[in-house]
Amino acid sequence: MGPSRRPNSSLRPAGLAPAADTVDPATSPRQRAGGGTVIQGAIDCDLHPHVPGVAALLPYMDEYWRHTLVERGIQVLESASYPPNAPSTVRADWRGANGQAPATVDRVQAQALDRWGAAAGILNPLFPVQLPFSRDMSAAMARAVNDWVRAEWLEKDARLRAAILLPNGVEEAVAEIERLAPDHRFVQGLVLCMGEIPLGRREWWPVHAALEKHGLPLAIHAGSAWRHPPTSVGWPSWYVEEYASNSLGFQASLASLLTEGVFGKFPNLKVVLAESGVSWLPSFLWRLTKSWKGVRFEIPWVDRPPAEIIRDHVRLTVRPFDAPEDADTVKRLLDHLRSDEMLLWATDWPHAHFEDDATVPPGLPEALLPKIMVDNPRATYARLREGGSA
Repeated sequence: MGPSRRPNSSLRPAGLAPAADTVDPATSPRQRAGGGTVIQGAIDCDLHPHVPGVAALLPYMDEYWRHTLVERGIQVLESASYPPNAPSTVRADWRGANGQAPATVDRVQAQALDRWGAAAGILNPLFPVQLPFSRDMSAAMARAVNDWVRAEWLEKDARLRAAILLPNGVEEAVAEIERLAPDHRFVQGLVLCMGEIPLGRREWWPVHAALEKHGLPLAIHAGSAWRHPPTSVGWPSWYVEEYASNSLGFQASLASLLTEGVFGKFPNLKVVLAESGVSWLPSFLWRLTKSWKGVRFEIPWVDRPPAEIIRDHVRLTVRPFDAPEDADTVKRLLDHLRSDEMLLWATDWPHAHFEDDATVPPGLPEALLPKIMVDNPRATYARLREGGSA
């Protein structure tokens, strides 16, 4: 079996430094970081620990799965959503000597946490446990990745928190939530925006129920399980087609969650769209709300305009932002969101969405940074509000 777990007495982290309910942008300490300003207490909501290969996971698997993976010669598992050599997958100056993504905690410390002075960072592992058609293999890999993250990352830096990487099967996903929820360093559950079935379907409701019970948001990250084409008209020819199509996957996921009644059934569930982009959302909200007005008799459980419900329940990370750099255009985009509570700061380390130290997307008003970097993450993640000092 894998390494033993920590005793229950140590599973609740000391927490982050206490903060006021809101941060005053006029008085909040800050540090300049090239193209952006990092507010003291800032929380990076999307960091990616890279699993260097299946061999790194074997110590965290039982004998059956160790034997199975070795005998079958499964040494790597890579998704076409994140080709290892694509420039967007890892920023050039963050690649290791072997040219691959960073795979150790000292790299996230040097390249992100220490570099920009973040008070905390949330690890979203993207090892593609969604690819195996075997639910058992998917679950075994998810357990191993989560235990690897706990041992190799969370144990080595008190600032780090992590998502629970969820396997394909609903029963297995619920079991993984229940297994790891007592460790309060795990702050959300993680799935991909393009899976096997829409996330609002009732088959998924036990997962939503388990997350809500433990106060954990559902994080939906860019990427695909590759059960279906990423476009509605078939398979793309090029990576850039697939990459740009992720916004359609996020739209489909949001529409499913809303129309299937998830937000009414689970009123305390928060949803975080990670690496989703932002600029597509206002037009999607407008169209969804307009269509609802004409056919809302079909879904009477959606008893408020969809845009209102999504503003209450959904948050988005700001990398990539996918908007022009013009400040006036960004301001109009933010005005259309009609909320200053929806955006969460993230560097998306080590993915390549900005150069040098431009940690804030161009055009975002500085007065909004305390909300995006501190207030909104704390409001979204209940476990980040647990008292004490990191």
